[in-house]
Amino acid sequence: MLVKKTFLLFIILFACVRLSAQLCQGSLGDPIVNITFGSGPNPGPILNTTKNLNFVYNDCPGDGFYTIRNTTDRCFGNTWHSLSSDHTGDPSGYFMLINASFTKSEFYIDTLKGLCPSTTYEFAAWITNVLRPTACFGNGKTPNLTFNIEKTDGTVLQTYKTGDIAANQNPTWKQYGSFFTTPSNVTTVVLRLINNSDGGCGNDLAIDDITFRPCGPQLTASIKGVPDRLKVLCFGDKTDVTFECTVSAGYTKPAYLWQQSKDGGNTWVDIAGETNNTMIKSINANTPVGKYLFRLTVAEASNIGLATCRVSSAVLTVDVKANPVTSIVTNSPACQGANISLSASGGTADSQYVWSGVNAFSAIGSVVSVKNAQQINVGKYYVQVTNSDGCKHKDSTTVSITPAPVISTSFTSKSICRGDSVELSSTGGNSYLWSPATGLSSVLIPNPVAKPGDSITYKVVVSNSASCKDSATVSINVIPKPIANAGPDKEMVEGHAVQLNGEVIGGYTNISWSPVLFINNIHTLQPTVDPIANTNYILTASSDNGCGSSSDTAFVRVYKKIIIPNAFSPNGDGINDTWNITALTTYDNYELSVFNRYGQVVYSSKNYGNNWKGTFNDAPLPVGTYYYVLDLKSAQPTLNGYVVILR
Repeated sequence: MLVKKTFLLFIILFACVRLSAQLCQGSLGDPIVNITFGSGPNPGPILNTTKNLNFVYNDCPGDGFYTIRNTTDRCFGNTWHSLSSDHTGDPSGYFMLINASFTKSEFYIDTLKGLCPSTTYEFAAWITNVLRPTACFGNGKTPNLTFNIEKTDGTVLQTYKTGDIAANQNPTWKQYGSFFTTPSNVTTVVLRLINNSDGGCGNDLAIDDITFRPCGPQLTASIKGVPDRLKVLCFGDKTDVTFECTVSAGYTKPAYLWQQSKDGGNTWVDIAGETNNTMIKSINANTPVGKYLFRLTVAEASNIGLATCRVSSAVLTVDVKANPVTSIVTNSPACQGANISLSASGGTADSQYVWSGVNAFSAIGSVVSVKNAQQINVGKYYVQVTNSDGCKHKDSTTVSITPAPVISTSFTSKSICRGDSVELSSTGGNSYLWSPATGLSSVLIPNPVAKPGDSITYKVVVSNSASCKDSATVSINVIPKPIANAGPDKEMVEGHAVQLNGEVIGGYTNISWSPVLFINNIHTLQPTVDPIANTNYILTASSDNGCGSSSDTAFVRVYKKIIIPNAFSPNGDGINDTWNITALTTYDNYELSVFNRYGQVVYSSKNYGNNWKGTFNDAPLPVGTYYYVLDLKSAQPTLNGYVVILR
């Protein structure tokens, strides 16, 4: 079954630009015949226009066969190119795939109706040699076709030969064709395609899009004032657009008719009354957004009423672009002193947003702000947004500012003694929030009681009914009470001196020691004392901020000086019968040991009572010299020496 489809193409065909000089060198009209072979899954339909060829369903026809496919895949050991689409790139578009007969013969015949008399037509087809150059040992036969255009009685109106269609490293579609003029009484012609090559290894081809199009003079269309046949406007613009077209020689009596398409060029509608090669179209402010396509069609005056007889110019486009759809978001009403945020949408870059407003405000960007807003900043703000098409839209918003509360506190700083409390006080708003909460009776009232353990700064934030805020700080200096420490107790020997090691934690104004006897300075923390008897020294520290005083005691123990006799006479005469060591009773936990000259302990005591009579195991020791060691078990050094027993 032959598939024919008529569609609209808009191509300016210039000499030397086309792949073959045989093709139309002027302007073309819409195809009145366009044999595309259709589209869909493999295989395509059988044709009723073939001759001397048989149809196969696979994608690799043998000699004398053809198929309708949208792809081929490694035919004959990959000696053919694999085609993935038709010549337009449509992966589902069909093409006719031919493995030619062994002998020269015609292979395609079609009768084409509806042509205009006395009109020049271009006939053409897209063809590719599917044989790889290396196939057939590099000697593959090349396709070579003849196109015959005939009257229905067989009279040949035009013959066109493609010549040898060479093999290429990659499959290459090329358009081949020519043109002819219908006689005055002919509206139907016969298209006959003939294979001029012998069959065998090669002569394999694909053919697609066989077209017949009116061919006429060169039409050079333009829009006045623009260089590229495109006039861009924005919605709301009001202007006249002038379309112009220069028509070269070719028609005896040319006639003109402008057309418009509102569906992207799929269909064209004649514009009544526009029959000159210049047309002025008024674009009003309400013209909807969209692309408006225009072209000039030209034919001999006798044929202008038939669309199939006309050639057409390149398309001229009026593109009415949409203005940006804008919106503004703001944090207004904002509190006095805060930043007013303004953000807009509708553009694609920051440079496309231009702001203006009260108090000479100006800025660029999708997001801008008014710093530290005051009452002079109240009013209307505008933004002009430009989109990527250059279309603009102006939007606005009104900014209002709520007065901020004014906070006050009863004091900014105060000193208290550790353990005391103080009432804080603030005014100026409807709600209050203190921080930190350390030592506060409440954080949500204007006058909490503070009893911090250490110096601290509180912040209070006051808010009004509009949630606008102000803040202040209050510092509390906590003075610690003095803590006196007289230091460790001391020991000393009568006649010597010792230093006290006092200290005071916290603030204080003065210190003093008591009693004032036997002390070198009662107003220093580390005085030197030399009492003659055991004494309690008391350190007293007083606060310099009225935060009280404290005392502590250091005990000084005074040891009497030890006198050890070096001889005694335990003979029972009542005089010096015992070894009498004076002041020893003022010491505790001492140890006394006496040795003979051989180092033997002859006497020992941990609590000597001045009662040793020079005996050992209750027997009198002989007269002689003995040695002693007295360990006082105190800060005093160990005493040693000798004692002589006399009789």
